[in-house]
Amino acid sequence: MSDLELTVAAKDTDRPQLTLGRRLWSAVLPVALAVLLLGFAAVDHGVLYPANLLNIAQQTSYLALFAMAQTVVILTRGFDLALGPTVSMVSVGTALAMAGVTASGHGTTAALLTGLAAGFALGIACGLFNGVVVALLGVNPFVATLGSYNIAIGIATTLSSGRPVQGVPAPFSQIFYSGSIFGVPAAIAITFAVGVGLHLLLARTVFGRSLYLIGTNPRAAAVAGLPVKRILVATYVLCSALAALGAIMMTARTGSGEPNLGGALSLQAIAGAVVGGTSLAGGRGGVGTAVLGALFITILSNGMNLTRIDGYVQMVVLGAIVIIGVLLDRLRQERRP
Repeated sequence: MSDLELTVAAKDTDRPQLTLGRRLWSAVLPVALAVLLLGFAAVDHGVLYPANLLNIAQQTSYLALFAMAQTVVILTRGFDLALGPTVSMVSVGTALAMAGVTASGHGTTAALLTGLAAGFALGIACGLFNGVVVALLGVNPFVATLGSYNIAIGIATTLSSGRPVQGVPAPFSQIFYSGSIFGVPAAIAITFAVGVGLHLLLARTVFGRSLYLIGTNPRAAAVAGLPVKRILVATYVLCSALAALGAIMMTARTGSGEPNLGGALSLQAIAGAVVGGTSLAGGRGGVGTAVLGALFITILSNGMNLTRIDGYVQMVVLGAIVIIGVLLDRLRQERRP
């Protein structure tokens, strides 16, 4: 066992109460999901219709991807407020690139490849900017990502003139939205594959374990010889790359580049991660917590829509869920003797 693994193991064994709390929450959350679903079904039977359950699964696939992106940075005691605007910027950039290539007379394949390259380039650039400002310049993640939040909104609105960008090739939507992989809808299949890959990255690689150590004890990470600043930069890049993938999938669903596509995704993604059990104190969380939290938020939103709860009231509920999630996170923390 390496020095890094020994350090992380020592930290884990120092937290029996926290481990017990997380196990209890892992058992309670699935029950809460079932109660929530059945509760809405009692008001509107349509909640349990197969078509709506499929809709919930597809909606969860998008939010789960964004919750996983947030989880990556939350593990290191950070978060990305710019995730939503990044999604909007990537959506607009992807659509503009594909429309431009198509208008120039090139084939659909060239348009798709150019659009994907442009989308991921924008996402990675945003993540790199956030990472450099946070890790190398030492700016608080809240301030840094709040600044990039406004920058990304400005870029998305300027590039699109505040209007949807048309001209997205039909095969783009057919591949990333209406298509399927081995009979599984594309969005669900892609998110599942990304989730498996991210779980392996976090659980089986030095980079992944480094995120937990940095979140648990940054000083111990530095003592262990980890390049903390470079890892933090890579973490924000990974977060924004995942957000870019989600933006591409959502653009395929809408069929156009939307400057307002990100909307409240930053808050929803953080809510999903925290409700699932990811600790804002860092060092605790993973793919499973992100998916469960995203499912909870999706079922809640879907049920409120079907029962015709006002959209502004839904915003109040989502904000309350975030606060409750943070309070539960504090209750799960160990009190050192």
